[in-house]
Amino acid sequence: MMEPLHVLGLSIFGLAIGSFLGVCIHRLPEDQSVVRPGSRCPACGRALHWLENVPVFSFAFLAGRCRTCRALISPMYPVVELITPLVFLLQYAYVGWQPLLTVRLLFSSAMIVLLFIDLRHRILPDVITLPGIGVGLVAALAYEPGWRSALIGVVIGGGGLFLVREAYYRLRRREGIGMGDIKMLAMIGAFLGWHHTLVTLFLASLMGSVVGIMMLSLGLSDRTYALPLGSFFALVAIATSTVGEPMVTWYGGLYWFR
Repeated sequence: MMEPLHVLGLSIFGLAIGSFLGVCIHRLPEDQSVVRPGSRCPACGRALHWLENVPVFSFAFLAGRCRTCRALISPMYPVVELITPLVFLLQYAYVGWQPLLTVRLLFSSAMIVLLFIDLRHRILPDVITLPGIGVGLVAALAYEPGWRSALIGVVIGGGGLFLVREAYYRLRRREGIGMGDIKMLAMIGAFLGWHHTLVTLFLASLMGSVVGIMMLSLGLSDRTYALPLGSFFALVAIATSTVGEPMVTWYGGLYWFR
């Protein structure tokens, strides 16, 4: 059962974290600190008043523009601020109120940041993925999926995708998978274990193929267009971490990899 106080607390906490994640999404690709300086308008550089930093409300109150220079504020900020508490509540509904929830909230936050950065810039910052592998492995010593599954997940996620990357390069003489995608899938393996990593790889690849075919058929891209694979990884990883075993069972068929 989801306790009302827990739901309220997680919703408020998720809004606040979502606001911080928006800062990370904006600053990390530019190698800027996410702590200093404080929040400011990207256009004119004016430091924001605390009333301009209230998640979602400030964007609506200011009609999506800076109060001083009237520059447009990216709608990415309220979108992330709304998505984050929803994902947090999904994690709570699946995991429950226990220490593992903290690990899953951290994982979900990282996935949200990687999702939007990859969509906007086609990069997956090492500052998230590499420490994320270590954090996931350490957390697995005490919580799900357990250190063995986590370690195998890193090997399958990172090592397996690296071999696919090398094979593709040798066949086509051009890169088809970035190293950022490899590190990200290794991080997913560390947090979720090898079962969920295989599901994530399969469904994200399928999703990317469907989207790619649709874009080609609509004339929105050509065959050289690079899809944000990391964004698909993030979406599916959040889904598998909340839906969990039904997806693993479905993918495994008659429990062939159990």
